[in-house]
Amino acid sequence: MDTAMHAPILQEELVRVRECRQAYHKESSADLVVLDNVDLTLHAGEIVGLLGRSGSGKSTLLRIVSGLLRPTSGDVRWRGQPLTGPAPGVAMVFQSFALFPWLTVQANVELGLEAKGVHRAERERLAEEAIDLIGLGGYENAYPKELSGGMRQRVGLARALVVHPDLLLMDEPFSALDVLTAENLRTDLIELWSEKKLPVKAVLIVTHNIEESVLMCDRILVFSSNPGRVAHELTVPFPHPRNRHDPAFRQFVDRIYGLMTKREVEPPVDTAATTGGMPVRAFAQALPELPMNLMAGLMETLADQPYRGRADLPLLAAALQLELDELLPLGESLQMLKFAELAEGDILLTAAGARFVQADRDERKSILAASLLQNLALVGAIKSVLDERWNHRARAERFRDELEDHMSPDYARQTLQTVIGWGRYAELFDFDEEADQFFIDDDDD
Repeated sequence: MDTAMHAPILQEELVRVRECRQAYHKESSADLVVLDNVDLTLHAGEIVGLLGRSGSGKSTLLRIVSGLLRPTSGDVRWRGQPLTGPAPGVAMVFQSFALFPWLTVQANVELGLEAKGVHRAERERLAEEAIDLIGLGGYENAYPKELSGGMRQRVGLARALVVHPDLLLMDEPFSALDVLTAENLRTDLIELWSEKKLPVKAVLIVTHNIEESVLMCDRILVFSSNPGRVAHELTVPFPHPRNRHDPAFRQFVDRIYGLMTKREVEPPVDTAATTGGMPVRAFAQALPELPMNLMAGLMETLADQPYRGRADLPLLAAALQLELDELLPLGESLQMLKFAELAEGDILLTAAGARFVQADRDERKSILAASLLQNLALVGAIKSVLDERWNHRARAERFRDELEDHMSPDYARQTLQTVIGWGRYAELFDFDEEADQFFIDDDDD
């Protein structure tokens, strides 16, 4: 685990999670593990970020910390006591606002107080204070439909703060907002925290935005995926307010990009466990849902000015207006196909990638076909079955079922859909949607 120096003096411990594991049982196959051996400690006086890709289990861990979900195994404690249900003194802000459209701003904010049995006059006073605190004074009688997205999220924040929680949980609270609105709300929140005006002791925030985590957090836990694990823990050394253009800030962001794109050492392949002759690990590789023309576009961008084959990932993300969850799957897919390399927060076009960019349409198909067969075991398995069948047809269900032995049904569907698109582009095979079958047209033989 990678931990930066100069950690702050620790205050009261609020949350302690040890060896947390969350798995879901699947009939006739291995359990689906979402979180594995996760440790987390949260103290009063700090903002901690859970940073990682979609599907890395961050939101699951947030629900476990809140007491809304019991882990499969592990020890979870709130203020030193085992957590067996919803934790007292914890409030949550969601990505989707989660407001009741038929209630006014005031009534939405008062809901938590009403549930706690607070007297009406006191409810009204506390709600008005929270509404003023987050900058919505004068909108008490407005309805959610009359507010912008940023204002609605401020209502959600006021509703969480009005009960004066010890711990504020935030699940990607800015991801549904436009860039400027998110920046304004993020800045206001940090100002309130720095001035000790937020009625909370600690904040735990889930995000997939690297800059956001460095702008807001005192510590960052970087999650790896499938299953979710804490791969790195970093202490952010900058005081508030933070300047995203400061060279040291940019270097820290680059460092996290480098950590998140670093290849992990893979365990040895179990050659005894195979699927259709292919090693299980190689066959059951989850793929993002990416069209080939998007990947081709990124390769063309890298080959052109000003990058000339190499780009800094944070700068490239900003130039293309792509989020982490959009750029990294692109880069990793190109790396898997040997068209690019990810190294130290940069993406480099390989010789094979350069050949693809320079090739005409038919040559691109041939280059991709060779790469798919060499680097993607699932494509090789599908092609092999189709070649062996007299009618050159095979039901997709058999491959989908095999994938579901090693990943969730959603990932299996997504992976197969990606393979269909890439295989069609390379003209290795086609797909009959109605019959749910792969096939090779005899006319193409």
